[in-house]
Amino acid sequence: MPATRTPPADTAPAVEPVLSIDGLSVGTGNVDIVIDVSLAVAPGETLCLVGESGCGKSLTCLAAMGLLADPVRLKAGSVSLQGRELTGLDEKHLRQIRGRDMAMIFQDPAASLNPVQRVGRQVAEALVVHEGLGMRAAMHRAVELLDRVGIVNATSRAEAYPHQLSGGMCQRVMIAMALACRPRLIIADESTTALDVTTQAQILKLMKTLQQETGTAMIFVTHDLSVVAEIADRVAVMYSGRIVETGLVDDIFDHPGHPYTRGLMDCRLHALSATSERLAAIAGTVPRPAARPSGCAFRTRCPKAAERCETLPLPRGFAAGQTVACHFSGPAQ
Repeated sequence: MPATRTPPADTAPAVEPVLSIDGLSVGTGNVDIVIDVSLAVAPGETLCLVGESGCGKSLTCLAAMGLLADPVRLKAGSVSLQGRELTGLDEKHLRQIRGRDMAMIFQDPAASLNPVQRVGRQVAEALVVHEGLGMRAAMHRAVELLDRVGIVNATSRAEAYPHQLSGGMCQRVMIAMALACRPRLIIADESTTALDVTTQAQILKLMKTLQQETGTAMIFVTHDLSVVAEIADRVAVMYSGRIVETGLVDDIFDHPGHPYTRGLMDCRLHALSATSERLAAIAGTVPRPAARPSGCAFRTRCPKAAERCETLPLPRGFAAGQTVACHFSGPAQ
């Protein structure tokens, strides 16, 4: 169970969300991959988007950033950043927003960084484009940012190419790039998955510290519940393209309402040590978008599945601030 934490004071409903996603559906042709997703994240808040591979987490974030590529397209819904509608903006206007107001940290920094450009210059580019700095001033700021994210000998490292740095250092460079213009929103897509445990812990601590200093909202995509316990304020659990449960992190860990969420919790090593039995597993795999079962997509893997599950369950209150899309979960259950 994660340590008890108090949600940020500025996550009160009266505060305008930094990012609002409403009824988002993404797909190709007649196939919906992400279906009717609605999410919001407040200033200074970390929302963790959790689920197995293939659930649509990354695609949701790419859609929010306006980075979908053909044949995948936005089919329905809206995305707004601090009240400004992003849906329908052309690429020119989206480029002005990306990096300045919202930034994304990808899973594989080696694939995201330009292999033939020095890392310092890559960090400086955002400052030149979005803040109008000259290259000399931008490089000075870039070195400061590299030092701030924990890169030793930042001045000399700024002259290195990505292949000359470790995976952990490259990830720190990506964080420096994301933070360069102090965006209001950062989306981190499995950004610590490829790192060793020690480096992962350092990166998570760094991101949380920088977030607290800047008040940046963050969406953190992960399938690692230990990461969720470490950094999340709220959690949204995703399965087969839909959000099946949302709530405060402590509530999700203490009393998960959806059978899928409970299955994820039972798969933790913590659960194994608590029961002294074999580590649990969720039978089966996430269905392909073109072959989802009718109704609840989880019913083919769910121990509680019944005839009523052939009808799609709508999200409903499970506990204070917690919603669950399951026929067998609710305040009276």
